[in-house]
Amino acid sequence: MIVARFLGPRVFILVAALLAAAVLVPMSTLWLPASHPLHVPAYLVPLLGKYICYAMLALALDLVWGTVGILSLGHGAFFALGGYAMGMYLMRQIGSRGVYGNPVLPDFMVFLNWKELPWYWTGFDQFWFAALMVLVVPGLLGFVFGFFAFRSRVTGVYLSIITQAMTYALLLAFFRNDMGFGGNNGLTDFKDILGFPIQAATTRAGLFAASCIALAIAVLLVGAITRSKLGKLMIAVRDAESRTRFIGWRPEYVKLFAFTVSAVMAGIAGALYVPQVGIINPGEFAPVNSIEIVVWAAVGGRGTLLGPVIGALLVNFGKSYFTAAAPEFWLFVLGGLFVLVTLFLPKGIVGTLDQGWSALRARRASREAEAGEAVEPVDVEETAPRPAE
Repeated sequence: MIVARFLGPRVFILVAALLAAAVLVPMSTLWLPASHPLHVPAYLVPLLGKYICYAMLALALDLVWGTVGILSLGHGAFFALGGYAMGMYLMRQIGSRGVYGNPVLPDFMVFLNWKELPWYWTGFDQFWFAALMVLVVPGLLGFVFGFFAFRSRVTGVYLSIITQAMTYALLLAFFRNDMGFGGNNGLTDFKDILGFPIQAATTRAGLFAASCIALAIAVLLVGAITRSKLGKLMIAVRDAESRTRFIGWRPEYVKLFAFTVSAVMAGIAGALYVPQVGIINPGEFAPVNSIEIVVWAAVGGRGTLLGPVIGALLVNFGKSYFTAAAPEFWLFVLGGLFVLVTLFLPKGIVGTLDQGWSALRARRASREAEAGEAVEPVDVEETAPRPAE
């Protein structure tokens, strides 16, 4: 009840639904027989987990776009960096079970005649260190990039282009074999995570539950930020940055905070994504991936907290369907969807529903006010007390 009062019923319902899914889906997969109508097939669990990670990524983008007004076209970079940090840990867990049987070097390094492990791979044999890097690497990049960009007062389309240039530069860098991240093939053929077989049904169910819990925590965090005084300041920076600066605030610091938190959230989403998908390669840095994240948030409704989650789930469910039914037309469907939403649902699905509900309440209040005015006026002479005779 405290959460519902402070963050609103919408956040409470979304968090409750995610926690329920974290329990019910694994139970349905592991305990119900395959003939049961509520049984969730094992192959479907990692697909659902991938969608949950995408929803967390869309929520991370919405924190900077919907609340602060920063349209980032490079959030796929933070997602991929978090994924690579987790992939490096998973590669170190393979050990001597690789194709070449080297207990230290991953297979791609043996194939490329690397003689020793690069220094930046040190420590990734420990889960705690990899988890720390999942937070530090995307967060540090987001902080450094945001510090220089916001300090220089780069805004609007120029900032969007710079963020896309950043992710494209990382794409080109990670494609190189001499970077030590697997080149074009990336990192794959994972075996274990925390000692559990990564292909086991129980492990997949656990990863799905972890993704749902992580998204629930992210929703609570974003809801708490946007409902706080800092959140109101973020909205002020979005709507009137110059006025906010004029009254004494530093908008660049507000933007930097939001951008760094958003980058960390995207990195966590990428780290949960990799063990469920089983691969991470430079393709995750592709600029088109970052543009898709914007589409998810726009379709659902940016700045609504619930909208990016719904948009990510709906668009990716549609993507899975149309890539199987009509793979050659999927990109046209995605582009058409974005155009239709821009023309007819500029506030997204949730934003349009909110607007309609507000209009309905205003109309109802107006009718009630008119009905109150239509009541026969009270005769003042009859009701007024008469003077004593």
